[in-house]
Amino acid sequence: MTGKQELYVQMFSVHGLVRGEAPELGRDADTGGQVKYVLELARALGRRPEVGRVELVTRLIDDRAISQDYARPVEPLSAEARIVRVQCGGRKYQRKELLWPHLDEMVDKTVKYIKKQGRIPDIFHGHYADGGYVARELASFFGTPFVFTGHSMGAHKKGKLLSEGLSSDEINRRYHIDHRIGVEERVIRDSEQIIVSTRHEIDKQYSLYESFAAGSYNVVPPGIDIEIFYPYYHNQLDQQNGGDELARQVRAMLLRELQRFWNSTHKPIILALCRPDQRKNIAGLIKAYGEDKDLQAIANLAIFAGIRKDISTMEENERNVLTEMLLLMDTYDLYGKLAIPKKHNFSLEVPELYRLCADSRGVFVNPALVEPFGLTLVEAASTGLPIVATRDGGPSDIIANCENGLLIDPTSSAEIAEACKRILVDRELWDKFSRNGIIGVRNHYSWESHCATTVEVYDQALAAMPRISPEAAAQKPRAIGKRLAEVDRLLITDIDNTLVGDEPAMRELLELLDQHRQKVAWGLATGRSLEATRLLLTEHDIPAPDIIIAAVGTEIYYGPDFGGDNGWQQHLSHQWKPAAIRKALASLSFLDPQEGESQHPFKISYFMADDREQLARVHFALQKRKLHYTLEFSHGQFLDILPYRASKSKALRYLSYKWNIPLPGIMICGDSGTDAQMLRGDTCGVVVGNYSKELESLRGQRKMYFSKKEYAAGILDGIRHYQFLQEPVSKEK
Repeated sequence: MTGKQELYVQMFSVHGLVRGEAPELGRDADTGGQVKYVLELARALGRRPEVGRVELVTRLIDDRAISQDYARPVEPLSAEARIVRVQCGGRKYQRKELLWPHLDEMVDKTVKYIKKQGRIPDIFHGHYADGGYVARELASFFGTPFVFTGHSMGAHKKGKLLSEGLSSDEINRRYHIDHRIGVEERVIRDSEQIIVSTRHEIDKQYSLYESFAAGSYNVVPPGIDIEIFYPYYHNQLDQQNGGDELARQVRAMLLRELQRFWNSTHKPIILALCRPDQRKNIAGLIKAYGEDKDLQAIANLAIFAGIRKDISTMEENERNVLTEMLLLMDTYDLYGKLAIPKKHNFSLEVPELYRLCADSRGVFVNPALVEPFGLTLVEAASTGLPIVATRDGGPSDIIANCENGLLIDPTSSAEIAEACKRILVDRELWDKFSRNGIIGVRNHYSWESHCATTVEVYDQALAAMPRISPEAAAQKPRAIGKRLAEVDRLLITDIDNTLVGDEPAMRELLELLDQHRQKVAWGLATGRSLEATRLLLTEHDIPAPDIIIAAVGTEIYYGPDFGGDNGWQQHLSHQWKPAAIRKALASLSFLDPQEGESQHPFKISYFMADDREQLARVHFALQKRKLHYTLEFSHGQFLDILPYRASKSKALRYLSYKWNIPLPGIMICGDSGTDAQMLRGDTCGVVVGNYSKELESLRGQRKMYFSKKEYAAGILDGIRHYQFLQEPVSKEK
C-alpha cells in the first residue's frame, strides 16, 4: 500500500464489557474470548505500517453495578488504536440478547461520531452478529467495504441446543436465536470478506446458512502476544539472574489461593480456564475427574470459571453452571482435590497460571462441546503446557499445527480422563508436547502474521468495491441546497394512510410547516414512483415538499423542480443485478409482477400472498444465485426487491449526513411495514393511529410514539409529543 493513505479501520464489538486495562474476562457469558481478541487485534493492527488509525467501537455503559471505566467515551489503547464507546439501549449493562432492538441507535450515533471526525473509515469490521449488523449498516450507508468475523454462529448454536433437548420456543426465549440467524444470513450475503479462525468454522458453521455460497472466506488464525505468554522455563532461568519480582508476587498469590482448596499442593495440576457456560462442558471435566480415582491420586484439578461474587445474583446460564459445579464437587467428594477460585486477573495472573501449571508438569483441558477456535489452548501451548481438547472445532487445527496434545470426545468422561492420565504419566510425551507447543505457536499463531493477513483481506475488500467519486456524491440542486443547509430539523412522512386520509388535519399540518419553514424542512417517503407521487400531490393540492424519497428508498428528489440525487443513484448501483434477480424469481408462480409504473431501475415489484413459506422461497432463490438485495414486504401483498444498500432508512441517514441535519432533529411518521426500519434509531418516530400490524413490534422502543390519532392528525400529535417545533437543534460541526 505504498503511497496510499494509511488505513482507517473501525471495528465493532458491541456486547460485553470492553476495556483496555485489566479486562474482566469471564465475568459473564458476554465477556470472554471475543473481548480479549478484539482488544489485542486493535493494538496489533495499530502497529502495522499500512494502518494509521484503529477504533474499536463498543457500547457505552454507565451503571453503578460495574466500573466507571465503561462510561469513558474514548479510551486510548496505543498511539494508533483506541476504544470508542457509543451509547445505545440506555445506560444499564444488558446481555447481548436484549440489545437487538437498540442496534439502529448505535448505527445512528456512530454516524454522528464519524461526522465529527471528518473522515469516513476505509473498512468497517464487525465482530459477532450484533457487531456485524452495525458494521453492515454503516458500510452500506457510506459505500465502503464491510468485513465480518463471526466468532460463533447462531445456526450452529441452535442445532447444539436442540440436540441437548431444549425446544425452539425456549431457545428463542433465551437467545432470540432466529432473529440472530436472520441477521447472520444478511451479514454473510453482504460482506465483502469474512474472516474465520479455522476451516472447521466454514464447514460446520457457515455451511448451515442459505447465504453460505455468497460468502468470501479467509482462514486467519488468531495471534497471541508471545512476550506475555512466554515459556515456563524462563522463570527458572531468570531466578538465577535475579528474576522478575512481579512474576514472583503473582505466583505467590496464585499458590495461596490454590492452597485454600488442596490437601496436597505438590501434585501436577489439571487446569481449565473458561466462562461459566453450558457449552464449555465444565461438568463433563469434573465428572471425568470424579469418576477416576487414579486420576485423583495423580493430579489436582483447578477450574477458573470466570469471576463471581454471589452465584444467586448471576444470570440463569452462569448460575446453573456454577451451581452444578458445586453439586458435583459434593457428589464426588472432591474436597481437598478440586479448586474453584472466585476470580482471576487476566492480564497479570492468567499467563503465570499457565506457567505454574507447566512447572507442575500438568495439563490444560478444554472440554467444550464445541470450540470455534480455542485461544486459551494457544496461550497454554505458548507457555509449554500440553493440552487436551475437544475434537469438535478449532482445536483440531491447533493440534494439527503444533502436535502438542490430544483430542477427545467431550461427551465421554472416560476419554477425557484417559487423555489426561496418558500425558501426566508419560514424561517423554509430556516433554515432546511441551516443546512442540512452544515452537508451533511461534510458527503459526503470532500477532504479526495474523495482522499481515488481515490487512491483505482488507485490501481485497477495498479492491472489490468501486468508490463513489466526491463529485457525484456532492451533486445537488443549488437552490434547495441553500435551504437545506440552513434548517436544523426535518419532518419525513409516508403519504398513503399517513399524510393523506384526513383532509382538515393535513391542511393544518401543511400550514404549520409553512409557518416554520425557516427552521424546518419537510419531505415524503413513499413506495410510489416520482410520477405517481407528483400526481397525488396535484390531486390533493399539496405544495411541493423539499425532499421526496421515492420507490421505497431507491430514489431521492429535491423540490420544487424534483432534481434527482446522482450520488445516491451511484451509491445504489454497486452489485445491483436486476436482470439476474428477475431470472432467479421467474419460476416462482406465486409471484405476480406489478404493473409497469411500479417497476424502476432500482426496484423490482411483485404482488404476493402474506405467506411466510413463500417469502422464504424468494430468499432462497436469490441467495442460491449469490445475489445482493434488500427485500421489503408490506400491507400483506406488496413485495419489493431493492439494492442491498437501499431502503427508506438508509436514504434518510444519507440525507442526514449529506445535509448535516442531526438525527435527533428528524421526525419520521409512518403507518406500514416499509416504514419500520426508517422509524427505528436516533430519530423521533411517530406511528399514526391507523397503522398496519407489521409495526406492532416497535411498540415500547426508545423514541417511538404510537399516536391514538389517525392520518395527519397523528403527525400533529407527534409534533406536540416531541415538542418538535419548539427546541432548537444544534447542527453537527
